[in-house]
Amino acid sequence: MHDRGDDDRAGFTQALADFNAAYDQYANIPCTGTLNAAYTNAALTLAPGVYCSAAAVTFTDTTLTLDGQGDPDATWIFKVGTGGTGALTGTNLSVVMTNGGEPCNVYWWVAEAVTMTTSAFQGTLLAGAAITMTGLAGNTTPFNGNALSKAAVTLTGVTVAGCKAPAGPGKPRGKCNQGVGNGPEGCDPGNSNQGRVSPFGSNDEAGGVPGNPGRKGGNKK
Repeated sequence: MHDRGDDDRAGFTQALADFNAAYDQYANIPCTGTLNAAYTNAALTLAPGVYCSAAAVTFTDTTLTLDGQGDPDATWIFKVGTGGTGALTGTNLSVVMTNGGEPCNVYWWVAEAVTMTTSAFQGTLLAGAAITMTGLAGNTTPFNGNALSKAAVTLTGVTVAGCKAPAGPGKPRGKCNQGVGNGPEGCDPGNSNQGRVSPFGSNDEAGGVPGNPGRKGGNKK
């Protein structure tokens, strides 16, 4: 007799493997810009890119505007703690999307913990330690994204609008080529290889075997 619990355990194991693969993948993306260690009472506008800090980053009473410059596929990646340690902390942080920018094209890779308090946060978190989010509810302080961590995730008074299958890092949603060697595009129309690149999407390039033409015989059974 088939034990459904075995399927559940296999699913959990695969989800963990997918997260770890995504975490490692984002850790290796080259930086194109830098972040300061602290922003207080600041107003900061950033174009698409990969912004990094070697250590911790703190936002206090700050507005971070992400300018898509008219491109709905514009992508922002923030990397905190590239030197090996570093937490992300936000208090009254407001992340604002403008000029076509989409929250599901924003990614935050953090070496250690994430703490967000009464902040209008946008994007997907990949944290190396615990995520704690408090008071991100209502029209003025929602959380648009995903919270993924190697440790506990605690949400208190949080309204969440999750993201589904966003594009892989630096790859626009509008271009989907499942050929091997093109890099992860975050799209897989045939569902041939679910979850091999990250918890968000799937590709034939991420360790699976493409089928014919990359939509059969992959890892999804």
